[in-house]
Amino acid sequence: MNTSRRELLGFSPRFGRSFQAAALVLIAATLLMGTPAVAAKVSESKTVGGLTVYVGVVPAEIVRGQHPAGPEVHGRVPRGAHEFHVVAAVFDAASNARITDATVTAKVSGLGLSGPQKTLEPMKIADTVTYGAYFNLSADLYTIRLKVQRPGSQPVVLQFKYDHRR
Repeated sequence: MNTSRRELLGFSPRFGRSFQAAALVLIAATLLMGTPAVAAKVSESKTVGGLTVYVGVVPAEIVRGQHPAGPEVHGRVPRGAHEFHVVAAVFDAASNARITDATVTAKVSGLGLSGPQKTLEPMKIADTVTYGAYFNLSADLYTIRLKVQRPGSQPVVLQFKYDHRR
């Protein structure tokens, strides 16, 4: 039996390929734009309360590069060296089905600080839904606290560490 590690962990092969492709596109775009590759951290995931959540942090300029004259994601794309797009993809841990009906909020806090909290807006890209918002992130060690609320369910809270000191 030839089973991949991702399949053993419960991720569908289709999701794995699409997530890897998206990660490669983001990293390639980062390198082509001359931004340090460490700014594109796209592989963090956790499973809590029946949900598997992937979180990514990419420079806002990558979003601008993906939509230079087309639709803007969450209104205007902010400019500046410290503007980043925090993205979350939410899945049912048992079925691997993408969650599209959640309200997702993120609080991004630097070390020892209480940072801003924002609702991550749903984004439909290539027939999939992810959630995202822009945050101003200077060099620091961050905690990204996500709260995922589905209709009729208790909220699920997840915390991710993001090292943005490089």
